[in-house]
Amino acid sequence: MSQALQSLLDLLDLERIEEDIYRGQSRFAVVPRVFGGQVAAQALVAAGRTVPADRFAHSLHAYFLRAGDAGAPIVYTVDRIRDGRSFTTRRVVAVQHGQPIFHLSASFQTYEEGMEHQVDMPDAPDPETLPTAAEMLPRYADAFVEPSVVRRLLEAREAVDLRYVDAPPFATVGERREPRSQVWFRTDGKLADDPLLHVCLATYVSDMTLLDSVLLAHGRGGWAVGDVVGASLDHAMWFHRPFRADEWLLYDQQSPSASGGRGLGQARIHTRDGRLAITVIQEGVVRIPR
Repeated sequence: MSQALQSLLDLLDLERIEEDIYRGQSRFAVVPRVFGGQVAAQALVAAGRTVPADRFAHSLHAYFLRAGDAGAPIVYTVDRIRDGRSFTTRRVVAVQHGQPIFHLSASFQTYEEGMEHQVDMPDAPDPETLPTAAEMLPRYADAFVEPSVVRRLLEAREAVDLRYVDAPPFATVGERREPRSQVWFRTDGKLADDPLLHVCLATYVSDMTLLDSVLLAHGRGGWAVGDVVGASLDHAMWFHRPFRADEWLLYDQQSPSASGGRGLGQARIHTRDGRLAITVIQEGVVRIPR
């Protein structure tokens, strides 16, 4: 396990303050606020710690309410909404400086057999044939608003091996493309077998690139090149089948719509052997600076 991955796991290992109250630390991401994927993953950790071990997360729905302060801890309070025979529901509110910055509802289910079908996995090259972030990002240093962007992006993603199938938005500014983006990802090291841990790490990564497809449709490069101001508004995930975040996952993303200063991204995450593991939908602020 890399030191970066261990640091990320430490970030997700919340401190228990009181019954159903947890505290998590924060760190700066590529922008001067808390990374949304961190808050979502920590909130899911808090919810999961109040759920019986035989129940697995199958969905989450969340809203980002305020920008998080990366210099301050975050307190997570868990509300035990329901404990049924098959399903458990939790609501989590993340608070900083006395104000809610994020809230999440998550549902957990006991395993059961049922009907089975799924869409086919899309075509994609093998992840090993694609450049790593360390190989790719320096190529576009001249396009970024400041030289430190490369370093900040590498630091933010060093716990995760994330590889673009095609050129990312910041590499093709001014070129309108199909609103679709694919990346392969896995953690930079092996993880324990705890299913909640793998779900939380996939949640963490899911907020990194989902709105790329919105940018591609308009030839925009995003915050890194200074032609878009963006932030996550809401986030929803459905966990269909077991998976491991330390094995390659294909994140196939597309955008069906952008309007009113908002863009919508939707995605499917497949395991390398073709199983549909996760569906993700997110809406975010996507504004052109004036």
